[in-house]
Formats: sequence, structure tokens, C-alpha cells
Amino acid sequence: MRVVVVERFGPPEVMTLREMPDPQPRAGEVRVRLTSIGVNHADLMARRGEYRLYSGEPPFIPGLEGGGIIDAVGDGVSAERLGQRVILSAEAPRRPGAPNPVEGTYRTHYVVPAEQALLAPDNLPDDALGTVWLSHLTAWGCLVWKQGIKEGDVVAIPAATSSVGLAAAQVARACGAVAIGLTRTERKAEELKALQPLEFDHVVVTHNPDGSMRPWARELKRLTDGRGVDVFFDPVANGPYLDSEIQALAQRGTIWIYGLLGKPGVVDLTPLIRKQASIRGWVLGELLTADPAERLEMQREVLRQFEAGVYRQRIAARFALEEVRQAHETMERAEHIGKIVLIP
Repeated sequence: MRVVVVERFGPPEVMTLREMPDPQPRAGEVRVRLTSIGVNHADLMARRGEYRLYSGEPPFIPGLEGGGIIDAVGDGVSAERLGQRVILSAEAPRRPGAPNPVEGTYRTHYVVPAEQALLAPDNLPDDALGTVWLSHLTAWGCLVWKQGIKEGDVVAIPAATSSVGLAAAQVARACGAVAIGLTRTERKAEELKALQPLEFDHVVVTHNPDGSMRPWARELKRLTDGRGVDVFFDPVANGPYLDSEIQALAQRGTIWIYGLLGKPGVVDLTPLIRKQASIRGWVLGELLTADPAERLEMQREVLRQFEAGVYRQRIAARFALEEVRQAHETMERAEHIGKIVLIP
């Protein structure tokens, strides 16, 4: 099999492609020939040495998602599983306490316990099998499992062109909430408005062409008839940006922070206190510490929504495994809308 290895922390050039023996499933395991591997910001952070809880020390294989076709089974696993289209469960790559906490998916074949190879919905294409969890389970876990959004809530979603932002809009609208996408440029706003089917009820541009920030909190107040935003689902979380979110919050609103794409800065918390509002943190790993039966059911619920056509994945770009450096460079430019995928 072929694997991508991060030889040392650094730019995309530190990733190399290696040939390794094909792994063989042991008793109770299956081998999946991967057809799709999601590329995520966590992979880029790990490669740069900014996420050692994920990477450990080099060398390591990156990748948190994967899906494909079962091509070998170990003892005790029914041969009927051969040929099944499956998605690696969200917990499959994680190895708590190991020197490399993630057994990454940037490879052509992956061995897992049979119960961690979940049947894929028939309407999910092969190139999207490895793209589900870091977008839709991240959004679903926060907005539904933790926040419990309901019909009529207003949910504002920064980084709206990201795969997680698009997923959050789908999750919010499926619950009857109003989804407002926030993006930095007019160009991206027009592209979001042109998507079919539409993902957002409204789209707001947060920055001017010179990079300065607009007073976009006022626009959110206008769109909500002065009420403000009930929930922010935010991967930016820097000083001026967070200030604007607090200004735009409704009474008892909540800002969920699931990433730190912005630079740290001073934040005025006075309006937060006056509004009896809150700022909370979210990582997908919290969901993965739930009871195993509950954790499995939550993943199946997300897959049911894909099967029903309520959730969908927008693929922004596809790269061969040999083009992994170009895939990371493309993600770093942040010009795409949707998910970047490696095709082994």
C-alpha cells in the first residue's frame, strides 16, 4: 500500500509518499480499500506542529477520515461484508495514549475492527465516503447534541464556505432554524448565494476589500429585526471578530467556538454579561467520549440524514494521493467552497 508520511514539522514539502506492505486484517477486523480521504484544517495544523495532541512527534501519517470498499476480512467476520461500501467510524483513527495519537488515513488501505466500518448510504458517492465526520458530525454534535437548537433559532456561521460551515447550515435548517452565513469577501458571498440548493437563508460579508472589518454586527441585528443571533458556530474566535459576535448576540445567546483561525486579541466582555450570554468551546472529541452505543447511534443518525438527502457534501476539489502537497496548498489558500478530498 501507499501512505503519506509527515517526516518533520513544516510546510507541505515535508510530506512524502512511501510504499509499505499491504496490511492484513486479524480476527474481527476488515480491510478497507479507501476511495476517499477528507482533508481538514486539523491535518494542516498537525503537519505544521501546531496540533501535537493529534500528531505526536514525526514521523506520522495524517488523516482523520476515510471511506471505501471492504476488500478483505479477518477470522470471525462474515464474507458477506466483502465489497461493502463503508465509512470508517469517527473514532477509528484515534489511538488515545499512543505515541502517535492518530493512526492516519492518508493511505490506500486501512484495517479496522469490523464494527468501525459503517455501511455507507447508497446515495453517497465513492469520492465522498471519507468526508462525513469532520464536517457534519462536528456541526451536528455541537448544534443538536450540545446546544439543542430548535425551530426559529437564528444560527450565524462564520467561515461559511468551509465544509463545516456548509454542514452547519444544513443541520440548522433541518431543525427549522434560520442559517446566516458569514464570509470575508463579496466574491464568496455571491458564490454562496448561487449554490443550488441554497444552504443559507442570508449571507453577510464581514470585511472590506482592503481587509478591514465591516460593522457587520449591525447587519445581523437588522436581519433579525433587532433581536440578535441565538447561536454562533465559530472557528475564527479572535479579538475584533469575537467582539462583533458578542455585540450581535441575542439575550442569553451562545457563542460556540470550535476553532482558532483568527489571531488572539482583546475582547470586551461587558455586553456578554449584560445579555446573560455565554461563550463555550466545542471539539468533536467530546462526542467520541460518549457511551459507545450512544456514539454509534449519533453517527448513524448523521448517515440517515445523508440517506434522506437532508445532508449533502459539496466536493470542492479532488487530488490523487500523490498530489497531497497540492491539496494542502489549496486548503491553505482558503479560496474553495466545500470539501477537499484525496482519492487514493
